[in-house]
Amino acid sequence: MAEKPPLPSLSQMPASFNGNTDTTSIGNIHWKDFFEDKHLLSLIDTALKNNPDLLAAVQRIEVARADLAIARGAMLPSVDARFRSRSGNIYNNLLNGTINGDRNTVTQTENYFLGLQSTWEIDLWGKLKNRRKAAFARFMASEKGQQLLTTTLVAEVAQLYYDLLGLDNELEAIEKNIALQENALEIIKIQKIGGRATELAVQQFHAQLLRTRSLGLEKRQQIIEVENQLNLVLGRYPQPITRGESILLQHLPKVISAGVPSDLLLRRPDIQQAELELLAADADVESARAAFLPSFTITPYAGVHTRSLPAIFNTPESLVLGFLGGITAPIFMNGQIRADFARSSAINKEAFYNYQKHILTAYQEVASNLQKVENYKNVYALREEEAEVLTSAVSTSNDLFMAGYASYLEVITAQGSVLEAELSKANTRKEIFLALIDLYRSLGGGWQQ
Repeated sequence: MAEKPPLPSLSQMPASFNGNTDTTSIGNIHWKDFFEDKHLLSLIDTALKNNPDLLAAVQRIEVARADLAIARGAMLPSVDARFRSRSGNIYNNLLNGTINGDRNTVTQTENYFLGLQSTWEIDLWGKLKNRRKAAFARFMASEKGQQLLTTTLVAEVAQLYYDLLGLDNELEAIEKNIALQENALEIIKIQKIGGRATELAVQQFHAQLLRTRSLGLEKRQQIIEVENQLNLVLGRYPQPITRGESILLQHLPKVISAGVPSDLLLRRPDIQQAELELLAADADVESARAAFLPSFTITPYAGVHTRSLPAIFNTPESLVLGFLGGITAPIFMNGQIRADFARSSAINKEAFYNYQKHILTAYQEVASNLQKVENYKNVYALREEEAEVLTSAVSTSNDLFMAGYASYLEVITAQGSVLEAELSKANTRKEIFLALIDLYRSLGGGWQQ
């Protein structure tokens, strides 16, 4: 018999995330309270009602519920209405000089039965009980699967929404720089007419403007693609997505706490689902082990029985009541039973290692996202300062160029640098929100109805 793998020890889990000893967690906050943007809340609500994957998950729960009903019904007696007709031959050896001498005579007989028959397998070894236990665990796992899909869906909608806000902000920065570059191009054209600039300078400014305009078109296409992707998650055809205020004005939580790692076992749906799958696989092993033992069956019956079909309803002579018992022990199918037990044991071990993997993955995701949110906040502060400095540098380079102390290449470089800094700042702000949403999901938040 294969050994069952040991259950994981909670003491092996670290006591905190990155040394954070706060016992509260943002994962306990309902998604309606975690997100403040009313447009985002409306989108999440639409997704929870219309998303095809979530609707399919509801049907998987119904399938698991039906499997549980089947497993429960297997433990109860079955009652069937039966009509049975049997014909057979009775061989009689007629001795003492019959008309046929020592030859056999054959008598044809008929038997008819109409009534009720029940069959009940006595579950002495727990085979049926463990099958019911496995079915119940898988039913509960299917519900956890729906919760897992819900928290993933909430996170996906929020990430796509903030991705849109980030792209809007990048497009705004591009359009602002297009206006600056158009103004610079007009100035350099005037200076060329006055003999203070060359055609090469005009071409350089023009090329920079064309490149920035093409970048704006690329951003618009990205916005369309993200909008369409979000509409697909919402379960509807492509249409414009209404957005709230700029991502630069969106609020971040003042305190971001993750709680203690052991809380993940009680809050993350994927860990709970893996644990229930492990319990189901363990019950399957016990059921497969019981298949090696004999099974006991009780078959009571009641009805009418006669050798003549017209006389079947002649009561009380035709009334019968009986009780049969049977013992079935595997002999020739022993190899198949051993193979089924080996298969169940392997699935059980696979479920155990899968459970361990989910625990390790959950801890890694929380630890990484906690650090990511903190680091990107610091990065954003630096890039915000960088953008301010480079914006001032553009103004300075323009003044110096007009006074003849800077070349047009320095102006072009300054304008290109400020655009790059603005885009980096917008992207970093977006990454903070994406990391925060992923942290919320990894802490098991978002599945609460």
